[in-house]
Amino acid sequence: MVCLQELKAPQEKFPEKAILDTGYRAIWKGQKSWNGMAILARKNLEITEVQRELPGGSENDDQSRYIEAIIDQMVICCLYLPNWNPYPGPKFEYKLEWLKRLKKRTGEFIKMDLPAILIGDFNIIPTPFDVHKPERWQDDALFRTEVRKAFAALI
Repeated sequence: MVCLQELKAPQEKFPEKAILDTGYRAIWKGQKSWNGMAILARKNLEITEVQRELPGGSENDDQSRYIEAIIDQMVICCLYLPNWNPYPGPKFEYKLEWLKRLKKRTGEFIKMDLPAILIGDFNIIPTPFDVHKPERWQDDALFRTEVRKAFAALI
């Protein structure tokens, strides 16, 4: 299984045939520029798409940052959490809201007793140990206290 983020290709430009030729099947949600998600599975594994976006978003939230599938009786969540600098601002608030939605979704897996894996780019520096010179990152959206606390709550 392979999870991809930042496809940087619209839906119709995803190289499905090339993926099939390598022995994988794929589900994807393409998007121009920075976003786009895909989950690939070997042809011998059953892959069933569950959803193409993180539940709870607004109608205007069309960013391709989450795709979910079931492979071999396990939920696979491929995600690309927003970076959303600069801090402070509406982009940063969107990041915090996105984390709340992700936590809610993972809580649903726990309540349903479903095995699930969250794979992707979280765009979070969880602890000062995880970055060189943490003092340089204090006002960056990846390292803000609010984001680190939300990540710790998710874990």
